[in-house]
Amino acid sequence: MIFDKLKKFDIVFDSPEGDCPPVFSSGDVVSGRVVVDLSGECRVDSLKLHAEGFAKVHWTESRSAGSSTAYTQNYSDEVEYLNRREVLLQADNGDVTVLPAGRHEFPFSFQLPEETLVTSFEGKHGSIRYWVKVKLHRPWATVRKIKKEFTVIEPIDINTPALLAPQAGTKDKMARAWYRNFGQVSVTAKIDRKGYTPGEMIPVFAEFDNATSRSVVPRAYITQTQTFIARGTMKQKRAVVATLCGDIVGARCRETWHGRAIKIPPVGPSILQCRIIKVEYMLKVCVDVPGTSKMCLELPLVIGTIPLHPFGSRTSSVSSQYSVNLEWLRMAIPEQPEPPPDYSSVVTEEEAVQRHNTVVLQPAEDLSGILERPLMAFVQEFRFRPPPIYSEVDPNPQPLNMRPRCMTC
Repeated sequence: MIFDKLKKFDIVFDSPEGDCPPVFSSGDVVSGRVVVDLSGECRVDSLKLHAEGFAKVHWTESRSAGSSTAYTQNYSDEVEYLNRREVLLQADNGDVTVLPAGRHEFPFSFQLPEETLVTSFEGKHGSIRYWVKVKLHRPWATVRKIKKEFTVIEPIDINTPALLAPQAGTKDKMARAWYRNFGQVSVTAKIDRKGYTPGEMIPVFAEFDNATSRSVVPRAYITQTQTFIARGTMKQKRAVVATLCGDIVGARCRETWHGRAIKIPPVGPSILQCRIIKVEYMLKVCVDVPGTSKMCLELPLVIGTIPLHPFGSRTSSVSSQYSVNLEWLRMAIPEQPEPPPDYSSVVTEEEAVQRHNTVVLQPAEDLSGILERPLMAFVQEFRFRPPPIYSEVDPNPQPLNMRPRCMTC
């Protein structure tokens, strides 16, 4: 309105980091102030605050009900995590309050629930959001509303026995083309723990035994799976967020990885406690066999927020220290990185029919300039972005004496 006396209406959160937006977790106190700047005297009925937090999912699927009839099926669900109301300004007798011209600040403060909340998240078919909404009621005037989101990151401490436990597995497969057998390929892989934080290097210990008459290519991938659940139905989105390519293993040869490293990009933490939204990670150690389907060994990962304590570590690996001192932020991403493959190229032939919702990755961004930010704010920044692109260049190449050796030698 041209004669509206309300010049500014804003919500400002208190932040210990100054200009950096605050990040909260369960049990924290959210505080701030509502700023009302008036150009003249203004009559106010009330000023009310409403804090909310929801996990919501929604998607549609087309169904065919015959040769000429089709309909759309809707799937949706939600979970409430926060619902708090406060009155910031209202006369006890119901009369209006007259505010003089100038700037007015109305402080607010409320505590988040003590029970475990869920980390803020944005996905294609769902989201987990927390916000504060304020309404200004005035006589004979339209209600003015303002809404501002805040970030919740529920801590995941990887310094727990379950997340410090090594992960290992073995898998083999007979390589076939038509009715001809080319021999067996087997892979054994191990990582020192299950829990990691963004920026860490995962040392992969693996052995690839190629008993076939063809050369094979070993690779490792970190994949992210987003699962949305509604009305007993699931919708999933998968993406490859990091890759590692090994040397070609010749026919009847064997290759060993002695801690070859794959870097975890700046992705959001795992979400495992929400009923309708889950975010999970996996390390896939695969072998490309020409003329037949891919063989993959899966090792589960949990991406946490509290890094490995250097004195409580079960390993002396230098790579485990990256998340503690944040030195990994100084590692610039190449200007023209090579994109990782689509998720469909990582899964096995048997899984390919069900896994067709590959996320398209966007170009990576330069991380220099956010070095001084705290870890929580860094995770928050990438909450709204797709995984960055990484090249397949191995940051920790094997020495010459550890290259593939032929079993016949």
